[in-house]
Amino acid sequence: MNLIPVTVDAIRIGQPLPFHLVDKDGVLLARKSFVIPSLEHLLQIAQRGGGLYIDGVDGEALHRAYVDQLQTLMREEKSIGVIAGSRLTDLVARKVVAVESETIDWLDMQVQAHHLLRDTQASTFLERLQQIHQTLGQALLRNPDGTLFALIYLSASETKMYSATHSMLVSVMCGMASHDVLNWPEPTEALLRKAALTMNVAMTELQDRLAAQLQGPDEDQRSLIANHAQRSEDRLRALGVEDELWLEAVREHHTSVPGPLAAHRPALRMARLIERADMFAARLSPRVVRPPFSPAAAMQACYFDENKQVDEAGAALIKAVGIYPPGSFVKLATNEIGIVVRRGNNTSTPRVAVVINRSGVPTVEPAMRDTAQKEYRVVASVPHREMKVKIHLERMLALTQSTPSDRPW
Repeated sequence: MNLIPVTVDAIRIGQPLPFHLVDKDGVLLARKSFVIPSLEHLLQIAQRGGGLYIDGVDGEALHRAYVDQLQTLMREEKSIGVIAGSRLTDLVARKVVAVESETIDWLDMQVQAHHLLRDTQASTFLERLQQIHQTLGQALLRNPDGTLFALIYLSASETKMYSATHSMLVSVMCGMASHDVLNWPEPTEALLRKAALTMNVAMTELQDRLAAQLQGPDEDQRSLIANHAQRSEDRLRALGVEDELWLEAVREHHTSVPGPLAAHRPALRMARLIERADMFAARLSPRVVRPPFSPAAAMQACYFDENKQVDEAGAALIKAVGIYPPGSFVKLATNEIGIVVRRGNNTSTPRVAVVINRSGVPTVEPAMRDTAQKEYRVVASVPHREMKVKIHLERMLALTQSTPSDRPW
């Protein structure tokens, strides 16, 4: 049993437990659905067990409990400073990734990025930004397929904390395309990823609201959307960002600049890559008012420019992440349905873990398929909305680890 320590702030008094509580040795303290009647009772349980722990497989339930409490604070109109300074943040106070560890808790990463993009304090913003930026950079170096899998799967399967997940996905896609395909220098890549992560800092709350609301944007919301790039630049300046290339890339990330990247000044090249990745990620994500595109359809939309010509930035993104990127579902020639776990030797031949067999029955243990083999070739992309099987994120992420011979390009 992989035990995860939790604080008393993770437990909602008077509400059914979303997981079993155990002690440091894995001995049951309180069953799932048990209602803790009071804080005093909870403290007695914690003292008796030498602390509170949950099984690692219940990590997602812990994350949801945290998000519920976070949203309660926001409904009570608590300031970001109050939320960030509360004991509730102990749930994610541990480092998202240790230097010597190759494992990232992506659900915690969502929460960290969610806090960051709502931070209005210049004294904390840049430090927290650097931490998330560094963690994403480490993830790309250690396991790019796992990074894509987590962010694409989360983007396509939920609307919670949309803005944070969206920004992280755009950031890592831009990083991969600039480094692996366009061969931009490392300082440029690092600055690009920061610009992508902060491109929508002035409309984070609005993005989250739009993802959940039952109708399209009203006139006031459309006005905020239209000028958000300039407002994001202004917000970043107020938060202490001084790099003019970063700021210009954010300001111009919705400017239409088709044509060869070399024909544009550096900031516009960065802005174009952000704009194309932003387009892909936005189409991938669900809304209450519309289902998401399949990843393949979202990719196709960013491949051609405004003049219906192949877009250099869009093509670089597709070459970097694949037509069927990790985290997307595909149907195979065998009539099996699987989820892509690793990119292949070219953009259309990923490694796939079968989750529904040819008889239409969910698999207990996913079989691996190399779609470069003719009998297992991909015949269609499958939208997330059509999938009824539950994917355990941590277990699937273990399948994304690749050997050097697996890695494309």
